[in-house]
Amino acid sequence: MPTAVDPLVAEVARAIEADLPALTEELTTWFTEVIPEFQHDETVRGLMVASTSSNLVAIVDLLRHSIPVEQISVPTAAAEYARRFAQHSLSLEALLRAYRLGENRFTKWGITALDGIDGVPTGLALAAVAELSLRTHSYLDQVIEGLIEIYETERRLWNSRIGAARAAQIRLVLESESLSEAEVRHLLGIPVTCWHTAAVAWLPAEGPGSAGTLDAAAHLVQQVSGPGTPLTLLNDERTMWIWTQHRAPRRLDLDRLREGVLGLGSEVRVALGSQAPGVDGFRGSLREAMRAKAVAETGQNGSLRVLAFDDIAVAALLTDDAEDLERWITRVLGALVTDAPGIGQLRDTVMAYLSSGGSYTQAAARLHLHKNTVHYRIRKAEELLGRPLAEGRLEVEVALLARTLLWRHR
Repeated sequence: MPTAVDPLVAEVARAIEADLPALTEELTTWFTEVIPEFQHDETVRGLMVASTSSNLVAIVDLLRHSIPVEQISVPTAAAEYARRFAQHSLSLEALLRAYRLGENRFTKWGITALDGIDGVPTGLALAAVAELSLRTHSYLDQVIEGLIEIYETERRLWNSRIGAARAAQIRLVLESESLSEAEVRHLLGIPVTCWHTAAVAWLPAEGPGSAGTLDAAAHLVQQVSGPGTPLTLLNDERTMWIWTQHRAPRRLDLDRLREGVLGLGSEVRVALGSQAPGVDGFRGSLREAMRAKAVAETGQNGSLRVLAFDDIAVAALLTDDAEDLERWITRVLGALVTDAPGIGQLRDTVMAYLSSGGSYTQAAARLHLHKNTVHYRIRKAEELLGRPLAEGRLEVEVALLARTLLWRHR
């Protein structure tokens, strides 16, 4: 139903239409000044101008002819610009911000045009401004809803295409040792002569998978590694491989990473390889991260959310054959391997004693025990071993570490 303000709103729309080329230029220039994501090359800028123009023309037509909002669809140029935004990994928030800024600017143009019309009663002028604002806002709400769907659909499709190509390139680098540094740099698009830290982020086998959660974990790994963008490969729906680069070795803030991972509110876990330079470092750090993941997934370490290879290197290097490893642990530790009451305390005491260089005093301080208690437990442990700790000390120390981190026996 036409309203009393429709003719006045239509007249305002005609006044805006007369200046539309200049107003389009004004608006697009403003976008590039206030929104960094709108600073495109000439080709994409042309599409951005076409998108802005098509929206302005559609709004003017809506106002001039009282077109119902339900009949509005996303203009073709605007839809294509949203797709380009998604393809260039530009944020949806920046695109939507432009629409809201444009809405504000268009309303100001309407007020200016209305002010140039003589003899309009104040009440009618206010009603016209309210109607113009309502219709413009309704148009943008309708278009934005469509744009969000267009952007997100294109982002999924683009990520799928790009992700498949990137995955093939990364796997080629990992599997082809004959590639030169120049070839690797071309394939990966990163400086390969720098230092690399690889990580594996993964979700439990049970429960919903979420690429978004894995992306967030990759972002956390990058945050503790320094500025930059991580190189990622979604190995499957529950596992992501991550690489960060830095010019020189640096200390990673693992406490910050642990806090961040806990803050994600899911069961995502992260295993880190050590830092290493060059193409060999790129490959080797991932192998270490995968070994650290194997340690993290043993029954003894189910609660660990972040695990670094450097912290468990000896155990990680023993993860290839669990059955053979457990037979060797049992052979070395004998009765000290069991879960009988008190045996766990004996193992902890022996580990503290050996890592303290065979000092009863230092082991007692580390365990907050009396020196005589440590002495008693060491003697008891030697009885279970059937020999003094000095005999095969290295074997015992490694076996105890493996028993703590890798034991799967039931």
